[in-house]
Amino acid sequence: MRIVVTEFISLDGVVQAPGGPEEDTDGGFAHGGWSHPYFDPEVLGGAFDAGLRNADALLYGRRTFLTMAAAWPGRAGDPFADRMNSLKKYVVSGTLSEADLTWNNSELIPAEGALDRIRELRDAEGGDLAMMGSPTLVRALVAAGLVDELQLVVMPVLLGGGKSIFPADGGKRPLELVSTTTAKTGAQVCVFRPAGGDEG
Repeated sequence: MRIVVTEFISLDGVVQAPGGPEEDTDGGFAHGGWSHPYFDPEVLGGAFDAGLRNADALLYGRRTFLTMAAAWPGRAGDPFADRMNSLKKYVVSGTLSEADLTWNNSELIPAEGALDRIRELRDAEGGDLAMMGSPTLVRALVAAGLVDELQLVVMPVLLGGGKSIFPADGGKRPLELVSTTTAKTGAQVCVFRPAGGDEG
C-alpha cells in the first residue's frame, strides 16, 4: 500500500487547524479555519474525491481521528461521506483504547511500535493508505521515509507559525513534482513524490 498524505498548507508550511477555530488551538494558535477563503470545490474537492477513490484505508493520529469521528458518521447519504465511513481506519494513539474507537471499521495502532506496524501495512497488498491532518504522525512518517506521495494544497497565506508536517532534523529529502493544479482562489494542488537517490 502507498502512504499518501493530503494537507491544506500555508505558504510558510503551517497545517494546523485549517478547518475551524476550535480544531486545534495548541500553542495559542489563533487562525483556525484559515483555509476556508481559498477552498475551491471544483479543484480542491475534486482532488480529495480522487484521493479517496484510490484509498483502501485511512490512517490518522489521535486528534484528527477524533475530529473526523465526530463529523462524518452523521453524514450518511453523501457519496464522499459514505466512502469515508466505510473505509478501514487505523488510528495511532498512546492514550485511546479500542473502546474509544466508536467510528465503524476503526483499529487502534498503539503509539509504541507504531512505525513498525505502519511499515507492515505499507508492505501489504492494496490501494492507498490515505492520510489527512495528523501533523505529528505525518512528520514522523516523513522522517522515517515512509511517505510515498505528498498532495499539498498550498494556500496563498502566511500564518506566522504553527504545526508543520516537515521534520526539522537537518535531513535533506529531495522530492519530484508530479503535477500541479491551480484553483480560482489562488490555491494550488501540488503532488510530490520522493525523488530517486538516498536521503541524507
